[in-house]
Amino acid sequence: MVKRLKVATIGGGSSYTPELVEGFIKRYDEFPISELWLVDIEAGKEKLEIVGELAKRMVQKAGLPIEIHLTLDRRAALKNADFVTTQFRVGLLEARAKDERIPLKYGVLGQETNGAGGLFKGLRTIPVILGICRDMEELCPQAWLINFTNPAGMVTEAVLRYSNIKKVVGLCNVPIGMEMGIAKLLDVEHSRVRIDFAGLNHMVYGLDVYVDGESVKAQVIEFLTDPNNSSFVKNIQGIGWEPEFLKALNVLPCPYHMYYYKTKEMVEKEIESSKKEGTRAEVVQKLEKELFELYKDENLDIKPPQLEKRGGAYYSDAAVRLITSIYNDKGDIQPVNTMNCGAIASIPYESAVEVSCIITKEGPKPIVVGDLPVPVRGLVQQIKSFERVAAEAAVTGNYNTALLALTINPLTPSDQIAKEIVDEMLEAHHEYLPQFFKEAKV
Repeated sequence: MVKRLKVATIGGGSSYTPELVEGFIKRYDEFPISELWLVDIEAGKEKLEIVGELAKRMVQKAGLPIEIHLTLDRRAALKNADFVTTQFRVGLLEARAKDERIPLKYGVLGQETNGAGGLFKGLRTIPVILGICRDMEELCPQAWLINFTNPAGMVTEAVLRYSNIKKVVGLCNVPIGMEMGIAKLLDVEHSRVRIDFAGLNHMVYGLDVYVDGESVKAQVIEFLTDPNNSSFVKNIQGIGWEPEFLKALNVLPCPYHMYYYKTKEMVEKEIESSKKEGTRAEVVQKLEKELFELYKDENLDIKPPQLEKRGGAYYSDAAVRLITSIYNDKGDIQPVNTMNCGAIASIPYESAVEVSCIITKEGPKPIVVGDLPVPVRGLVQQIKSFERVAAEAAVTGNYNTALLALTINPLTPSDQIAKEIVDEMLEAHHEYLPQFFKEAKV
């Protein structure tokens, strides 16, 4: 008898869900999923129902025996699951808008996963993901946790350090987006491109890039000196690299490195954008409103192409490719967030890193890269320190630790500004940060 495969998706009302469903449909022959449980909270119930009905129509059109279940009961969804995917946002897009707008008042970058915004998203998210882990220990102890929730690196770090779940993989669409972008630049099939990735989530570098096994790094770096080719994600566009800098760096930066190597220009750009069209979160809110209007159409039974504007391109390729490779013990190479295990020499063994791995039924096996090049090593170590201290702050609810985390982040200009931002953002996110206000409940 063929085993019934059950997948639970936490944050099932996300606008990204049609991407995931499309991925399961495309790879059904390799991963014959029987049940997909889409889970959300009361505040997301309407979106869950809209996207869930679209998912059912997509499955029906494909003619596949996949049951789609919609529920607000997380425990029912987790029971006996084989894989658990997480794609939730604590505080919804309203919280992200605060993460982006408040730091800008202080002339500091406001961004979803970097700096102050990344810190506070982590502080809200980590307690929730650890609660999911406790439920998994009880209800589906053999399941794999595939986390797509940002900040993915910090979340993976927290799961590895503060939970008993070891079968966890963090996933991001930036590496696959870089692969796809380079394939397009070189006018070759994606399958012919391979990049040696190493670093951290949204802080990952391409140490080398190959087409058919031959290094083309120099050619790709030359392409990236053109401002029109400098970024592979929708929400980081418009500012090019200094060609001399990029050639001296001699590795491929990811789009999020713009925030660290071009901080002044990016802050100015974000301030200008926030005044003209709003923060990225506010732009996404408008996009999502349009998407969910599309999703409501009873005649729609495919993933609409407009979803790519949302910024999550290739999510289904990355997520379902990973799940399929674990299930089938494929042994192919994919970049994921996992325990370092000595792959990067200058990062602690037990820390989470984003690195090219061989994917097996036992999970990712990191490919050893040794030490990172000197020009990028220090920045990666600094961000790893930030992630570790931030994860500790999320778990303990310690104000001083949160302040320390933000101060040691390279996007923060001083401890005084860090304190002002922490104070304002703690107040703004009070509802979602009970661990920092427990004394008030006496």
